[in-house]
Amino acid sequence: MLLAWLAIVAGLALLVWSADKFVEGASVTAKYAGMSPLLIGMVIIGFGTSAPEMVVSAIASLQGNPGLALGNAYGSNITNIGLVIGLVAVISPIRVQSRILTKELPLLLAVILLGGFQLLDGELSRLDAFILLLVFLGIMGWSILQGRQKPADSLEAEYVKEIGSHPMSLTRALTWLVIGLVLLVISSRLLVWGAVIIAQSFGVSDLIIGLTVVAIGTSLPELASSLVAIKKNEHELALGNVLGSGLFNTLAVVGIAAGIHPLAVDPEVLYRDWVVMAALTVVLLIMGIGLRGRQGRINRVEGGLLLLTYAGYTGYLVSLVLS
Repeated sequence: MLLAWLAIVAGLALLVWSADKFVEGASVTAKYAGMSPLLIGMVIIGFGTSAPEMVVSAIASLQGNPGLALGNAYGSNITNIGLVIGLVAVISPIRVQSRILTKELPLLLAVILLGGFQLLDGELSRLDAFILLLVFLGIMGWSILQGRQKPADSLEAEYVKEIGSHPMSLTRALTWLVIGLVLLVISSRLLVWGAVIIAQSFGVSDLIIGLTVVAIGTSLPELASSLVAIKKNEHELALGNVLGSGLFNTLAVVGIAAGIHPLAVDPEVLYRDWVVMAALTVVLLIMGIGLRGRQGRINRVEGGLLLLTYAGYTGYLVSLVLS
């Protein structure tokens, strides 16, 4: 048991570090390839911070732990909105001026509704996986189009600052890209092994472990990058990272896991976890877009409500384990 806990702690630490190096190397490599800062931000950084979720869920699916794979993806979305955005807004309110972000918010809600529809039959088949991945590719194409058009957008200015803060040679960037990717796989295998052992020892479902311990761990890159972003006064960058990660988790992470091995879905995933994820997304949409002419803004009170919702949900899951 001690070895399993050590595997989780070491796996999480290595996962966060390797994910950061992977995203940093990929961003600088893309810059040398001539990609615009907005495109690098939306595609490389926004989606790249979900690399831990993707690798962990893929390995869990390969090893026959569907609950862990799905719980990690949905739990990360809940953690990103409730904990990450909630904490960021409490520290410093987020003003949403970017037109791109106001388009991504309803898009995230739409793909979550699609995911909920697919859960109705209690299974995520390879056909479901194909549809999710097809939609993901379509959104990637839209992101590339947005980046090439180079609109005058407040989000682009923040990405310019962020990418410029990591100067390095192309050789070094490629080195970190490869090292980060290799260590992502190693740390994910370590994390999944430890999580499964602990779940079996306590008689807890791998779904609960995925929704809590693993989801929080794989969301650490989003939390770290968001806290750094607000320290640099790049508030919309924090929101952009979470939205990009949410799209990636719902479509690519779940799609890849179900494509590797069809996932049997317990009823509580739809009626408990998906509902919480969808509700938090609706609330974030209302806050981000604004109502009655009010500019989108997530203030400290609203951030506190997001944090309380996350704490209540996590507390409920913990109570299920203790009971």
